[in-house]
Amino acid sequence: MKKHSPSAERNRDEILPVLGDLIPESGLLLEVASGTGQHAVHFAGAFPGISWQPSELLEENLASIRAWREEAGLPNLLAPIRLDLCEFPWPLGEVDAIFGSNMIHITPWETCLAFLKGAARHLKPGAPLIYYGAFFRKDRETAPSNLAFDRSLRERDPAWGVRNLEDVRAAAEGLGLAFETSLDMPNNNYLTVFRR
Repeated sequence: MKKHSPSAERNRDEILPVLGDLIPESGLLLEVASGTGQHAVHFAGAFPGISWQPSELLEENLASIRAWREEAGLPNLLAPIRLDLCEFPWPLGEVDAIFGSNMIHITPWETCLAFLKGAARHLKPGAPLIYYGAFFRKDRETAPSNLAFDRSLRERDPAWGVRNLEDVRAAAEGLGLAFETSLDMPNNNYLTVFRR
């Protein structure tokens, strides 16, 4: 029932210190596409003032999140909610921050747009949308590993693929989410921040 992601295990400690500079000290944070639940447990444990709300679409992942949550016993880690990013309205009110990781390249472009649309609707004014993952960027030479990663994704599903940061930024800004920064992270990833 409890699933394990090696990549989540690897990148959680890379994300943690940067995330701490971006999220508020208290309030409600929505994590979209929480996957196995490893990030939720790790980050909720590090930020006890935040109510951490994991979410997932797939029941097998919801079950894994519940198992990780039960084992951790953290009072600020909320029970996961089923969230289909493309179904509006989302089943929650306003939030103080939204975090997502490694999701938009393994979903169709329409899901990325729905993610941004939902964030624009549910984030409080001034609240951050924080996303960790790979991007193509016009201002950077693309790493060969990211080109290979993109090819492998498109072979699995032609609707998938590493997104252009400029396209995501344009879509976000069209919805009222201001681009703030895109920080270099290990393994050719970025931590990208928009603000409502």
